[in-house]
Amino acid sequence: MRRLAPLDPADAPGKAKDLLADIVSRRGGVGDMVATMAHSPALLEGYLDLSRAMKRVKLPRTLSEKISLAVQERIGCGTCLQAHTEAGRAVGLSETDIALARQGTSTDVREAALIAVAVRVLAEPSSITDEEIAELRKHGWSDRIIAEIVGVVALNVLTGAFNLLVGLQPAETAT
Repeated sequence: MRRLAPLDPADAPGKAKDLLADIVSRRGGVGDMVATMAHSPALLEGYLDLSRAMKRVKLPRTLSEKISLAVQERIGCGTCLQAHTEAGRAVGLSETDIALARQGTSTDVREAALIAVAVRVLAEPSSITDEEIAELRKHGWSDRIIAEIVGVVALNVLTGAFNLLVGLQPAETAT
């Protein structure tokens, strides 16, 4: 059940109105989540800024989608799982890749190590050890990539938690 309704861009408060107008002018419309985030101009602006920033990561897009799938599986946001499954397919992930990512792993041991740490960043960041970070470096992951894991996880927590809070449900898919 929806707990908060999406706002029409013309009805959004304060800066949210301008942010939505900008999105409409560039894309022709806004999605349900963004229109609902507009209830809070600060939240909407923060989400848009973080989302734009995370598009500049050096983390390969396929791996970013795998991390998103692993995180959303644990958060339980069906809307986000659906979106990241579709995005994963669009960047070439196989059904096996998607299924393994949702389990928090990969057939590639380098990726599996990074995904596992991302899941730990979500669930228990205080338990991550120096040895685990050293292991990521041994797999060839740079400090930049290691740092970017936190951004990908944070963006997924923001969207997943928001969607669950407001009661946003996955779109019906054609069978």
